[in-house]
Amino acid sequence: MGKPIGAEHKLIEQTLVFPATRTATTTYLPLTFLDLHFAGPIYAKRLFFYPFPHSTNHFCKTTLPSLKQSLSCALQHFFPLAGNLISPPPPQKPFIRCTEEDSVFFTIVESSSDFNHLSNKHHLKNLKENNHLAPILTHKTRVEDINDIENDTFTLPLLALQVSVFPNHGVCIGITYCHVMDGNSCNHFMKSWSFIHQGGDAAELKSLPCFDREVLKDPRGLEDLILRDYFFTRKSWKFRLIAQSQSTGEHEDSFKVIIAFGKEEIEGMKKWVLNQWKKNDNNEINVPKFISKFVVTSAFVWASMVEAMHKNDDGGDDDDEKDEYFCFTCDCRDRLGYSIPEGYFGNCVVSKSATMKRKDMKGIDSFVDVVKVIEKAVNEIKNEPLKKLEDWFELSKTMYMSGNQLFLHGSPKFNVYETNFGFGKPVKVEMVHAFKGVSLAESGDGEGGLEFGLVLKSEEFEYFSSLIQQGLEVFKY
Repeated sequence: MGKPIGAEHKLIEQTLVFPATRTATTTYLPLTFLDLHFAGPIYAKRLFFYPFPHSTNHFCKTTLPSLKQSLSCALQHFFPLAGNLISPPPPQKPFIRCTEEDSVFFTIVESSSDFNHLSNKHHLKNLKENNHLAPILTHKTRVEDINDIENDTFTLPLLALQVSVFPNHGVCIGITYCHVMDGNSCNHFMKSWSFIHQGGDAAELKSLPCFDREVLKDPRGLEDLILRDYFFTRKSWKFRLIAQSQSTGEHEDSFKVIIAFGKEEIEGMKKWVLNQWKKNDNNEINVPKFISKFVVTSAFVWASMVEAMHKNDDGGDDDDEKDEYFCFTCDCRDRLGYSIPEGYFGNCVVSKSATMKRKDMKGIDSFVDVVKVIEKAVNEIKNEPLKKLEDWFELSKTMYMSGNQLFLHGSPKFNVYETNFGFGKPVKVEMVHAFKGVSLAESGDGEGGLEFGLVLKSEEFEYFSSLIQQGLEVFKY
């Protein structure tokens, strides 16, 4: 049926899918000041696992044609995704270019891996087990020919899609996309595609994408400052592209697992934190009446991961004095003081970090302090989302050099488990990310819980799990 492309999977088909209606006019979509931090070979990957108790042949005959057709219809509305990010030499600004010849790579693979194992949220899996499920977004820049980066133009595609069929068990739909659109825009695209695939009329989509770049205002003139940082970062793209094109054994001892916190467990955390906060703070006015589940669960995961990853540190006080960083993004659509269309396409997020000394994060007694640090960061970004945005590049370099940063991806607001292509509800949705990353989504059981995707070394995970269980026991009282 197809040629082998790996020990456990074979290629069934790879095709180009074009938007349903193509125009002879080339369209240029500029990037905004909120896009520039994410412009370049910065990719996000998400996997959707669905039950499908049929053969590969059955899938190809009955389902594949409608997936292609519905994708083509969806791309008609989200046409920039078939285009390319163009990064010309400085001082020219990057932009998205869309032509009538643009398309999206759509790959169909048959996998002989264990679907039940891969789709089980609680099984510990080596990072490389999911490698064949996430589509490769191949750059169009011949990096081996680049000698003078400053004078070269980079051409980077924005989207690749793949369906992996596990005969008589299930399918996995994988998406890899360039971060010139944020998670909200990606979620909008996937929901639109799945709606059309189920027979929905594209004209009846809940909302259509908005490409109007005048929607975002830049009264402080941040673009020039961020553009300067973009040009500096662009110098490293050649090496990033080469690294992405080469398969290395980096982090082969790292494993991925999803842990879930139920609604009752989260409520227990929140109640315990607020009670401890009141006990430790003589001025009750400083104690919030409410803590979000994002803050309390993120603090719990961050503190537990830091303790697990450094439980064998023997550097003494020097190690304890090191800074730890928790990084996340915040959607600004409702925080800029003016209306942003629901379907705005691009990046409408800003990055933020919380910082603590490693020594101040150890033990359950420090948990309230970790919560306070994240709570403060969240409030700052809610109240003034663009404050110090021009300083993010320098802070990013500091965090990267420290090696002690934890990046959170995703959001429970996306409701990824509602992405239904007609196969039923996904049995698992996860983001593919490397070491030092954590992904977040709503719980698949629909009961108000949260799921965190974690990457740890096997020996770290056992200790991490014990910390989580011990904490959950404490929060019951």
